[in-house]
Amino acid sequence: MRAASLLLLGLGIAAPVAALDLQLPVTATLAREVVREADTILLPTGAFADGAVPRLRLEGQITQRAWHLPVSGMTTLQILLPLRDELEKSGWTVLLDCFAAECGGFDFRVNAPVLTAPDMFVDLFDFRYLHARRSEGGATEHVALMVSRAGQTGYVQITHVRPVGSPVVRPPEPAPVAPEDEAGLAARLLAEGHISLDDLDLASGAGQLGAGPYASLEALAAFLRAGAQHRVALVGHTDSVGGFEANVALSRARAEAVRERLITRYGVSPEQVEAQGIGYLAPRASNLTAEGRGRNRRVEAVFLDAQ
Repeated sequence: MRAASLLLLGLGIAAPVAALDLQLPVTATLAREVVREADTILLPTGAFADGAVPRLRLEGQITQRAWHLPVSGMTTLQILLPLRDELEKSGWTVLLDCFAAECGGFDFRVNAPVLTAPDMFVDLFDFRYLHARRSEGGATEHVALMVSRAGQTGYVQITHVRPVGSPVVRPPEPAPVAPEDEAGLAARLLAEGHISLDDLDLASGAGQLGAGPYASLEALAAFLRAGAQHRVALVGHTDSVGGFEANVALSRARAEAVRERLITRYGVSPEQVEAQGIGYLAPRASNLTAEGRGRNRRVEAVFLDAQ
């Protein structure tokens, strides 16, 4: 997955603070970025109540980024959950985490600093807002996330304020994946009966496959093209976010996406590949952590009898 760089928010003059990378799928695209080297912003710190939304006045370098990502069947909680987990693991304290009407609906939305459409969109009945704080190196940092969706598109806005003069860290390009040796993949597949295609981009709740390239698919396709008698079943797996039936459907969609890629891009015969999904029934790590959920979101190739 590509790392969407999170610029840490800060107040006052303090020692430099390290940037934090939040993981967004490689299919996410940066729609807009606004950087103000020294300015003031008001971030909501509570839900709408008694005719007002409590807001915190912050001064510093303000950066706002809006991201778009495909989210077929994905809820706003599924978009937010991995980002929240990463923040908490990195020492951030969540001060506010609310959902739509719980936040205050329209009254909350108009009091939150949100970039304009079409770069950012907020469904008043389906959005989530998170405000977190962390103190490190003498600096108090804040981050605000606004997550919503419309149709098949998810919207994520990340707002940061940190000390004036902090360097702006740009989102890095995805690192190239070292090609997997075809002979090594074939040997493991034949010896163990299955392999996990671990370089695939599978975001939580997303059934689409990123553009790639994927070394594991190149090696698997070469193996199948070299032996027309070989057959594999692609089996999709998910984390435990969401219900069972939805996860089974999602896992099958992931396997189908991989099958389609093997056929259309790598010239594999459709008769050699089938797709199945078993949801969250076969985890290989705990679903209690972001890392564990990431490991559980996968597609495996299972070697079948020859035709």
